[in-house]
Amino acid sequence: MNSLDLEKSPADTRVVVAMSGGVDSSVVAAILKDEGYDVVGITLQLYDSGAVPRRAGACCAGQDIHDARRVAETLGIAHYVLDYEDRFRRDVIDPFAESYLAGETPIPCVACNQTVKFRDLLETARDLGADALATGHYIETRAVDGRRAMFRPHDLDRDQSYFLYGTTREQLDFLRFPLGRLTKPETRALAEKHGLAIAAKPDSQDICFVASGRYSDVIRKLRPDAGAPGEIVHLDGRRLGTHDGILNFTIGQRRGIGVAAGEPLYVVALEPKTATVVVGPREALLTHRLTLRDVNWLGRRTPDSYAETGTEVFVRVRSTRPPAPARIVGDDGGWSVELLGGESGVAPGQACVFYDGEGAGAEVLGGGVISEAQRAELRPQPAAEIRAAG
Repeated sequence: MNSLDLEKSPADTRVVVAMSGGVDSSVVAAILKDEGYDVVGITLQLYDSGAVPRRAGACCAGQDIHDARRVAETLGIAHYVLDYEDRFRRDVIDPFAESYLAGETPIPCVACNQTVKFRDLLETARDLGADALATGHYIETRAVDGRRAMFRPHDLDRDQSYFLYGTTREQLDFLRFPLGRLTKPETRALAEKHGLAIAAKPDSQDICFVASGRYSDVIRKLRPDAGAPGEIVHLDGRRLGTHDGILNFTIGQRRGIGVAAGEPLYVVALEPKTATVVVGPREALLTHRLTLRDVNWLGRRTPDSYAETGTEVFVRVRSTRPPAPARIVGDDGGWSVELLGGESGVAPGQACVFYDGEGAGAEVLGGGVISEAQRAELRPQPAAEIRAAG
């Protein structure tokens, strides 16, 4: 058994490495090459860096392709660049825009991993005769009860499990994540050890195709007819002002709302059908129950067994938040989650990811997309009731 848990010698094991041009994936290629594997690097061109304004720290276009090619030359491995622009637009960018216009807060990195990387690229790796596809994600997998399971990495500051919950069991069997037990400083030290010119390169941003962090700019470019004006209303029914489109707002937003009411106000709901932005006090953001869709389950126990026994799990509703206690609730064949301590600022379109614990090594049980964030109190009035109140 080799270091990748495959019953071959490294020299007889072909591994395709997804090389983004960054430090992490470059070090993965270096580690595997150093261990004697037959390494093939593949870089995906996901968007036209001229058509989509590029910010420092983005990935998968322009300079990054050049960096990946240079690393491959340094390591002496084969390297290919594949044009996945059409696939990326179809499976990631367009759904991102549609979700945002529907009043959601989508996570395109999840969609990218589910489609372009772990579906299309994985298929290409198989076509090249690879035994495994390796990436630079900070996540750990290992064989448990005859199949590979996913766990939080050693370095929790780099944990990327929130973006990988959609990986299927079949994909996990083929995927390898060599950085799962390393910290970022250790990874950079390895880059320097192997003489890689990108050792000090800044980390990439999560949303590679969004320039300067302004989602609305990208959506207006993709959907020129987007941005219907509407009303900004308080939870109590007061009309506070107007806006130029709900695409300029996200749940939990405080700054830039454009109204003054003598109290701190937050966006607590978006109603795309009426182009209404509902605002209220901070406590109105507290969410106690979630409804999920498109759930991918990886756990060894069935979700029904958690619901029937009331067994506590841990969930993350944002990548920057730690796992928090929760319970899976039976819901007539659907998925509901009770947040035992409540969570603030939860928005439809975000992911809810399940774990069997909260620290390093906790197993990733799966996750899904939040379709509704239910609040115990101060629920927004429907737009029709608000208009009637005026």
